[in-house]
Amino acid sequence: MELIRKNSYLGLIKSFLIWSFTLTVCLLVVGFPAGALVVVIGLLATIILQTVIPASAVLLVTGSIFMLNIAIVLISAAVLAFKGINPEEVSWLNWLHEQKDLINAPVYASCPLTCQLEIDN
Repeated sequence: MELIRKNSYLGLIKSFLIWSFTLTVCLLVVGFPAGALVVVIGLLATIILQTVIPASAVLLVTGSIFMLNIAIVLISAAVLAFKGINPEEVSWLNWLHEQKDLINAPVYASCPLTCQLEIDN
């Protein structure tokens, strides 16, 4: 019974780690345009807070934005892991699937010239 419970915990930890990595990559790649908006909002918040707390306004805003991003990724990964959603089951995460089928086979530029050649020995 303890072996089953141990494997369950390991599966949950594995799912959490995969989800946290996947969500971090998605945040960096897909969320890059939103990052520009966050920078603008952070800049305005720093300017406003500079009058109230001049010494640490930049540190406070930067730390808040950084910790908010980390919290969003970790909480989302925990919710998805506890719900039992496996990252390989999600259809829009194509790069996580281990499918080797290529829809479009590569075509090489030299193929029209060399594919029909027969070399006689």
